[in-house]
Amino acid sequence: MSLTRLPVKMLGDMVSPRALERIFQDAAIARGTTVEALDVPTLEDILKKEVFKRLQLSVPAPLAKKRVSEVLAELMKSTQERMFAGPDAASIATLEESARRFALYFDWPEAQRLRGILGVVRDEEKAGRDVRPLTQEGFSLIGLMERRLEEGLVAQAQDLAELRATFTRVEGLGNRDVRRLETLITQIDEAQGQGTLLPAEVERARDLTFKLRKLLESSVVQPLGGLSPDLDPEVQARVQALEQEHTGKVFSGLEREFAPLLRAREDLEAQRQAFARQQQAGKLSSEALDAWRADLTARRAEVVEGQRQEYLRLEEQLNALQGGADVRVLLDSARMALDSGAMISDELDELRRTVGVLQAGQGAAGELLSLNRDLMALERDARGVPGASEELAPLLADALAAVGRGERIDPAPLWEILERHMGAAAQQRENFDVRAEHVIREYDAVRGLAGETTQRLGRLADTLRAQRRLGAMSAEARERYVQTIVDAEALLAEAQAEHRAAQEVTSTFGQDALSGLLDVFDLGGGDGSGGGLFGALDDAPPSAPASPQADALADDSLESWVVEGGQVVDGSDDPTARRVVDLLAAAQALGLTRVDLGGPQGEWAAHSDGQGGWRVARAATRDPLDRVARPWLETGEV
Repeated sequence: MSLTRLPVKMLGDMVSPRALERIFQDAAIARGTTVEALDVPTLEDILKKEVFKRLQLSVPAPLAKKRVSEVLAELMKSTQERMFAGPDAASIATLEESARRFALYFDWPEAQRLRGILGVVRDEEKAGRDVRPLTQEGFSLIGLMERRLEEGLVAQAQDLAELRATFTRVEGLGNRDVRRLETLITQIDEAQGQGTLLPAEVERARDLTFKLRKLLESSVVQPLGGLSPDLDPEVQARVQALEQEHTGKVFSGLEREFAPLLRAREDLEAQRQAFARQQQAGKLSSEALDAWRADLTARRAEVVEGQRQEYLRLEEQLNALQGGADVRVLLDSARMALDSGAMISDELDELRRTVGVLQAGQGAAGELLSLNRDLMALERDARGVPGASEELAPLLADALAAVGRGERIDPAPLWEILERHMGAAAQQRENFDVRAEHVIREYDAVRGLAGETTQRLGRLADTLRAQRRLGAMSAEARERYVQTIVDAEALLAEAQAEHRAAQEVTSTFGQDALSGLLDVFDLGGGDGSGGGLFGALDDAPPSAPASPQADALADDSLESWVVEGGQVVDGSDDPTARRVVDLLAAAQALGLTRVDLGGPQGEWAAHSDGQGGWRVARAATRDPLDRVARPWLETGEV
């Protein structure tokens, strides 16, 4: 098995794998050997010279040097672990063994094509024909599936962390759905430990968490737009926010699931764009998405049936034209995709062009078929590189049409365009890594504080660490990486604001207040529970409404202030009160509606009036705040 598999895999996001393979072939010939016979010292020399020189055509020299160094380090490690041991004669058996690891993912296009290759390669070997091109493609497909699995496990780990966090919040509901959620989380956790993806279980768990979070916010569980008019406005707003968060995730999932159908049907793509606008405006409902899913499923079934009929016609033509092993692989993989209910738009394009090439090529059919495969592969690769498809689309259309007419063309300029975009994407990835590292480093400065913001940031920091460890990313994984960075940067800004507010509290109430500050911020949801820096408080017994000023006779320490526009408009000019008012500005910026504080300067409570102002009260102990001041704080009425 060739040592060049590793550098092709690790550098395939900067230079096309085909270009790298040509570099290794030419370099091996120049050194009087073959690619299969390359040893580690010779491969290291090629990487430092020919490959490094080629990388500099698309990326800056420091980045090229860094990536080559990473390949060399991994090459030495892998060689020491004997990952490349085994004679060439065992390549087919090794390929079959590697394919078994992905038996669960039979619906992946890569797995279907690999099964097609395995179905042909043994027959070709028995006939005494060279099977190295087929086995090389098979190992390339294994590499793609390994990458897809790694990316999926990172995403699943992120989902699992969010599911666990939600479970701790809804566990107290204790109903049947909570128990179902716990079971699903256990199953997903076990699968994650075994390196297995469970997308269906993750989806069911997400649906349950949405349902339970909504139930936790309000006992009235109705669709968006059907909320009870009796609900508290804040509760209604939070339920609607949950609705939109959930529909956003469902919509993204539908976009991924039906991407081939949306690419093939302009009318359905127009629907997707309309739904995207609704989602951005916060007006997309679950009912609309459910109906769209059903419609897309029916449309896909219709398209698949039509493609099946066209496939049968093309299969008959190709069997008559005797296209060879590559055509058999293409036919087998397309048939398996159809049997799994998947669309085969790309495969049909290649089959149509193959028929045209075989009919027009005559004696040059083999060369033209190879050109056709390269161009189709180039088209697929370009979809995963930002900006590449747009520039290459018209050029590829002309090139494919020329090959279909039996003309020979040079695809090198097209690959150069793709590699230029690949180099730009690699540089962009480097910038993303820098941003991710900044978030991770800054998180370490605030991770010691409690609070929901810091906890969420911590989960995203863990995800960023895992995403940074990924090698070359697919377009979908890159999109998730960017979204994680954006979300983490926003949370980091919130956490840093909370940290600054914590410093304000420290200077006023002492060092002991700092570690618990963000427990105060957790009360910002307005769930009505007491608490603050010193833990939850029991609900105060009901009492007749009374003004704090009136009850000050019963407790001389009780004082109150009214704050508007960041200024005290009613109450004494107390230095500590002014500092608390400054703290409330930070709390308001974070969207908080209630703050409870305690320390040597007394017990404090503040409630937002919903219009940018605050009602503030202070007492020597907590009891008069809860017994006397709380009704006024909550309602403003005496």
